Amino acid sequence: MKDRVALMLAALWWGSLSTIGFLVVPMLFARLGNPAVAGNFAAQLFEAQSWIAIGCGLILLIHFRQKADDGMTGPVLTAIFLVLAALLLALLQQYAVAPRIVARDNLKLWHAVGTGMYFVQWACAGTLLWRMGSAARAPR
Repeated sequence: MKDRVALMLAALWWGSLSTIGFLVVPMLFARLGNPAVAGNFAAQLFEAQSWIAIGCGLILLIHFRQKADDGMTGPVLTAIFLVLAALLLALLQQYAVAPRIVARDNLKLWHAVGTGMYFVQWACAGTLLWRMGSAARAPR
């Protein structure tokens, strides 16, 4: 049961990253016409996404830490690393990069850095989800 809840949290994390970053925010900029208004909405969406990442990441860390008590296997260590990396990226984006983007401080640079960090967070969450899904289907 705990493994299924953890799998659902990983799916929520990756799915929300995918939906917000690759669908909703690009649509805001395409449809609103005013980049400043779209940017303000995008900033609020990315902040909400950061809270989803923090919540899912912390619960997943607890889950994998409990699994580590049974034995520190390679898949558990990999999962912990992926969660920690994605969590660190989410926190850095929210508290180091986003304020610079909102302040329009060297916007091109910080937007590129934030986009790269978001993509790596998305890749970490996706890899975690893929590995957890594969483990759930493996015969026991």
